[in-house]
Amino acid sequence: MIPDYKNGDFVVILRSPFCIRRFKIGDTIIFNHIHYGVLIKTIENILPTGELFVRGKVENSLDSRRLGYVHINSVIGKVIWLIGKE
Repeated sequence: MIPDYKNGDFVVILRSPFCIRRFKIGDTIIFNHIHYGVLIKTIENILPTGELFVRGKVENSLDSRRLGYVHINSVIGKVIWLIGKE
């Protein structure tokens, strides 16, 4: 999610099941995608079925516009702190 997250940065995530079930729009999450591996994106919409519409920061980012909705069970954690390399 350039420009906020750069290659080599570290993030601290919250993995508690209690917190993962309490997402809100604007949260940044890390999730596993079957074809693309681990991705970090921002939640733009939440469906009652537990599916998340995620977006990247860049216009042509790989996000739910191409991936489809992300199911809550594929979420690894919620980003709570960015530790920048620089």
